[in-house]
Amino acid sequence: MPDVLVVNASPLIFLANAGRIDLLRATGAGRIIVPEPVFDEVTSGGHADAAAKAISEAAWLEKGRTSEVPASVIAWDLGAGESSVIAMALQLPGAYAVIDDLSGRKCGLALGIGVIGTLGVIVAAHRRGALTDPRAVLLELRSAGMWLSDAVIARALRIAGIEP
Repeated sequence: MPDVLVVNASPLIFLANAGRIDLLRATGAGRIIVPEPVFDEVTSGGHADAAAKAISEAAWLEKGRTSEVPASVIAWDLGAGESSVIAMALQLPGAYAVIDDLSGRKCGLALGIGVIGTLGVIVAAHRRGALTDPRAVLLELRSAGMWLSDAVIARALRIAGIEP
């Protein structure tokens, strides 16, 4: 896992609403950065209060200021959050973007950024030994509103080295 994670809104919301925002730290990353537009989206955008509260109280999350979004990112016509995550990850060599949006993931990969999603966070925490039952966490995420089919859960468990 990289030393720096730059996190988008949906992973923050899903993990926080499931009471599992701490799993971002369990990946082993030394810095976990939330770009300012993403922080603002989550804390003032009408999302569940649990997510806004958890993110505001997580002192270990760094609120990052992004500089100008490069034209190479703007060309993908992403939302402000995804664009700021990718722009910041581009500024920090070796950083990974934690993003679930498919277009954002494709953009990050096309620009040479490491990309993982919410499920990648679960797998990374499990691989580091910080999470013994990823199946339970995946079910918690589903109960908290993340759309996860049985097939997606089974695939994530196989990636984590667990037979579904």
